[in-house]
Amino acid sequence: MNDSTPQAADGVRSNSVEAGVALILLGVGLVTVYESWRLGARWTDDGPGAGYFPFYIGLVICFASAGILVQALRARATARDVFVDGPSFKRVLQVLLPAALFVAAIHFIGVYVASALYIALFMVVLGKYTGLKSMAVGVGMSALFFMMFEVWFKVPLFKGALDPTRIFGY
Repeated sequence: MNDSTPQAADGVRSNSVEAGVALILLGVGLVTVYESWRLGARWTDDGPGAGYFPFYIGLVICFASAGILVQALRARATARDVFVDGPSFKRVLQVLLPAALFVAAIHFIGVYVASALYIALFMVVLGKYTGLKSMAVGVGMSALFFMMFEVWFKVPLFKGALDPTRIFGY
């Protein structure tokens, strides 16, 4: 191991995160198995029950996550690598936080307006594009999706509580 590799003292170890994710997936698998069994995971007179295939998918998830959990716990004594260091975590948050705000904004201003703002701001802040070019791309993409879904496919997307697109008659 070279000196530039982050050590476990600098953050959470990778195997700890792997064990946590394995436990979450094990929970998902167990819930799937339980609910599938409750729905009917047996073979019936007219074929498989409603929970037959989900039951076995749940079992696969349980076995896979249990295997990952065992590997993560075995590596605990020897693992020294860190899951994410400070600068990398900052880059993750630069994408994650705007995405969370985008999802929250959809409730108020809808998919189209929120998408235009998200694309434009993302281009300005992270891509270092000019404001005019960013707004053109953001509005252009949202207009394209508006035409595609609302006009051509006749599939309305959520327009938000404030419904700023009502001025277009949709």
